[in-house]
Amino acid sequence: MVARMWRGYAATAAHADAYEAMLKPELLPGVGKKKGYRGSHLLRRQAGDEIEFVTILFFDSLDDIKALTGPDFETAVIPAERKQHLSRYDARAVHYDVPATHKLG
Repeated sequence: MVARMWRGYAATAAHADAYEAMLKPELLPGVGKKKGYRGSHLLRRQAGDEIEFVTILFFDSLDDIKALTGPDFETAVIPAERKQHLSRYDARAVHYDVPATHKLG
């Protein structure tokens, strides 16, 4: 399994709440129907004057991620309607092999 991790930041609580509301049904539009998709986590924390978000999406393989993103698989995928709520964000996602997991409650 492979985890795709990315960070984005909102400058105000109002923007953070709006951004989070857009992500709760699904982190990326249609990703839940993609081959190899295993689930995701959305993390949020106050980080100084900003609100930081971390998204972690899990896939069976890097090839499954490339089928979603295209050959430049590290490029961040941020729909325009969500981008407007971010003050800054990582232009690139990072990927990790997942050698072990533990089921959450």
